[in-house]
Amino acid sequence: MKTTKGVRKAKTLMLTQNAVLAAIVVLMAFTPIGYLRLGAVETTFIMIPVAVGAISLGEKSGAFLGLVFGVSSFIQCFGMSPFGAALLQINPIFTFIMCLVPRILMGYFCGIIYKALCKVKKGVAVVIASFCAPVINTALFMASLILFFGKSDYIMGMRAGTENIWAFMVAFVGINGVMEIVTTTLITPPVSLAVQKAVKKFK
Repeated sequence: MKTTKGVRKAKTLMLTQNAVLAAIVVLMAFTPIGYLRLGAVETTFIMIPVAVGAISLGEKSGAFLGLVFGVSSFIQCFGMSPFGAALLQINPIFTFIMCLVPRILMGYFCGIIYKALCKVKKGVAVVIASFCAPVINTALFMASLILFFGKSDYIMGMRAGTENIWAFMVAFVGINGVMEIVTTTLITPPVSLAVQKAVKKFK
């Protein structure tokens, strides 16, 4: 049974870890290391600290870090992201929802997937959860984009010559989606395991 001091220590450690990972998310969001932008297409690597938090600290931390990621994405819409700025002009409320909800759910479900699979094999669980993070983020982001902005002139202009909505989604995601999946799947597992090991030693 944990003592009051032990519980307080665990809470302090959890808060510190969340704060550090949140700071990394913000740092990546507002420096070149967080995004690779090629016109309207943006590849983000910010899912990595979100996935690390979800796997190492749990789904609640994943949701919190996803929220930080989402807020930073919305701030990007005010002049830093050409694509986000265009959506903001069309409908700021839908843009806000699209920036936040997919990122929060991505962090949350990444933690849930890891927790569920960890009962089978920890190594496999880390890899699968890491892989699922960018897949979930991309799927939810594209679904929100089509739902909220699919009929807008801006998106219809981008869809010129592409009548099939699925073909447009695949073309839009393209190489950047593959890069997000590869980088997140390769980098997140060793970092997550290292964080878990360090936390275990600290405790």
